[in-house]
Amino acid sequence: MKRLLVILLICISANVNAQNSELTSALQLKADKKWKEAFDGFSKLLKTDSTNIEYLTSTAYLYCKLGNLKTVESERQAYFNQALYLAKKAAALNPNSAQAHYNIALALGRINEHASNKQKISNAKVIKSECDQAVKLDPKLAGAFHILGRWHRTIAGFNFIEKAMINTLFGGVPEGGSYEAAIDNFSKAILLEPNEIVHKFELAETYRERGNEGDDIKAKVWYKKVLEMKAADDDDRVFQEKAKKQVGQ
Repeated sequence: MKRLLVILLICISANVNAQNSELTSALQLKADKKWKEAFDGFSKLLKTDSTNIEYLTSTAYLYCKLGNLKTVESERQAYFNQALYLAKKAAALNPNSAQAHYNIALALGRINEHASNKQKISNAKVIKSECDQAVKLDPKLAGAFHILGRWHRTIAGFNFIEKAMINTLFGGVPEGGSYEAAIDNFSKAILLEPNEIVHKFELAETYRERGNEGDDIKAKVWYKKVLEMKAADDDDRVFQEKAKKQVGQ
């Protein structure tokens, strides 16, 4: 009996060590922006434990990253909806998971790209709420600040006629939304993740869109910062190509 117990404990220990090794590998692949390989790793881990918050949140995030690379819209939406499902499951299991709330906002943001106008407004309110909760739980979560920056810029960009139409047809424009808040949130994201091209690119876009006196110069400064950085994945290369056009290169 004792021998069987020892063998069982050894097997359990070996299995735990193997999972820890796989998790370490998957996290490194994610950090290196090797999205497909990281996705494969976390998908495998999720099959071993469908209630593990790390597995759920990482797989949800990677569904968003890979979905964005799909060219067929039905495939894109399938990935984003799966990301939303996993993110909501993680948030239900652990309401204090900042990453889970961030992933809900991220997935809804992707889904919004081809949603109806009514659904976009409804989702926008949830996106803001989820990001606010995420940064409350983790003030160093750069991705949540980035989404808040996009949110504020989108709302600030509505003109009077668009706002009136939204108020009439869809129950009102979400409260808040200013270019100043967008700039503040993108700046926070840059401070937290200075090596991420996307934060600097979106800050440049915000200055360009606001168009106050001197904003064109500020925008070009940030576009040039984007071009000075080393691209880590296809998304970075797309941002750099867009930045080149803005500075006339």
